[in-house]
Amino acid sequence: MQRSEGTVVKMMTMLLSLTLALLGAFQARAEVPVQPDFDAAKFSGMWHIMAAVSNCPIFQSMKDLMKTSAAIITVTPEDNLHFKIGYPLQDGCKKIELVLEKTGQLGHYTNSQMGKQDMRVVATDYTNYAIVYTFKDNDGKSSTTLQLYSRIQKVNPEAMKTFKELYPAMGLTDNMLVIFPKSDECVKALSS
Repeated sequence: MQRSEGTVVKMMTMLLSLTLALLGAFQARAEVPVQPDFDAAKFSGMWHIMAAVSNCPIFQSMKDLMKTSAAIITVTPEDNLHFKIGYPLQDGCKKIELVLEKTGQLGHYTNSQMGKQDMRVVATDYTNYAIVYTFKDNDGKSSTTLQLYSRIQKVNPEAMKTFKELYPAMGLTDNMLVIFPKSDECVKALSS
């Protein structure tokens, strides 16, 4: 089968575009900021996950069912972060625990329990809000998520403004955003 010159040019253009897009995605991940002088001890404690924006297909398929989740974060003796997270589901609170291991950069953690996971605390004032970036790669399927945490079940308007300014640079769009309805089901379950 012979291909016309136009078809070959189109294929080469598509391959070049795909390569540039992939390089851009890797470069964007490398440039994700981290909270300057991050203090893990101040970051620890109870957080409510109030909003998220993600290109993860599972997140997208379930986003209309989601409510605010809760997370209790503690610092391990090795300076890693231990997350105890509760997700409210129809049949109760689903609890998950994981340890994110520190890297050489404060506020930057990794985990490989469920695929490769890269987590960075992008911004926080420790007392009101935190913006957390996660990149996951599981069997070659990658996704990017940005979450807005709050110490109380109320979204800080300034934090939301910052959150919305950050995610477009990560390739995330408004139609991927969810501001979760409030739920205290998992707060009770995690606290007991």
